[in-house]
Amino acid sequence: MRFAGIFTPIVTPFTSSDAIDETAMRGNVARWMRTPLHGLVVLGSNGEAAQLDDDEADRLIEIVREGVPREKALIAGTGRESTRATIAATRRAAALGADAALVRTPSFFKSQMTADLFVRHYTDVADASPVPVLLYNVSMFTGISLPVEAVERLATHPNIVGMKESGSDIGLIAELVARTPDDFILLAGSGTTLVHALCAGADGAVLALAGIAPKLCTDLRTRVGERRIDEAMALQRRLMPIARSVGGTFGVPGLKAALDLIGFIGGPPRPPLRPVSPAVVERIREELDALGILEGMHNARG
Repeated sequence: MRFAGIFTPIVTPFTSSDAIDETAMRGNVARWMRTPLHGLVVLGSNGEAAQLDDDEADRLIEIVREGVPREKALIAGTGRESTRATIAATRRAAALGADAALVRTPSFFKSQMTADLFVRHYTDVADASPVPVLLYNVSMFTGISLPVEAVERLATHPNIVGMKESGSDIGLIAELVARTPDDFILLAGSGTTLVHALCAGADGAVLALAGIAPKLCTDLRTRVGERRIDEAMALQRRLMPIARSVGGTFGVPGLKAALDLIGFIGGPPRPPLRPVSPAVVERIREELDALGILEGMHNARG
């Protein structure tokens, strides 16, 4: 169960000239490794993986691996549109030290992506992968959803160990849990429904929210595990405003703004994305302050 727990999909900081800021990335990783997070996801959606060249993606895995101790897991996003390119990216990630590959659904040919084609794609990737594979369903970006039937079949593959379901459909999460083996890891991807996903049987989560509130997210999972549901629900309510802001409302630009506010280096997103407005920054500042995160940062500096 190494891939159960709370992970954050780390952002990719860029310089003013739109190059990867390697120094900023190293500093961010070092700080996250001082939190209770169970590991990191590099090259996820919040890492702007779709905006990166292959050589940039490979370099990021190398940098992050240097800063993540072996007792914590490093998961790398390796999904591409073709099976061939996905296999190549997965093999490179493994060679660079990734512990597992997070493979999003190919989505360009939406109308032709049947359950059978998904099963063939992921089976071929898993057969060729030197590291365990996690399925990645992120329909908010791809516009396509991995059928439960396909997940059920793929969950029997010895090298497919789990799945990240990014949506907030708790019924779907419960069905995925019910139709897959007990050792198949289900990771939630929505901070606004974290407590509900955990109560439905999810083993953990990959959350943008966890990058700015790692202890609160891990505490929430602990409370659910200890059946302290009322406390977990109360914590979920406290987290809801910032979870919305760094999730579906303002996305990557909002997450980067939040990280800048708490002392990480988020920096600008890569165009065509643009930074959020000063008004949005102020809103995010208020949401962080309501959680005591800014106060904690000031105390640490003092």
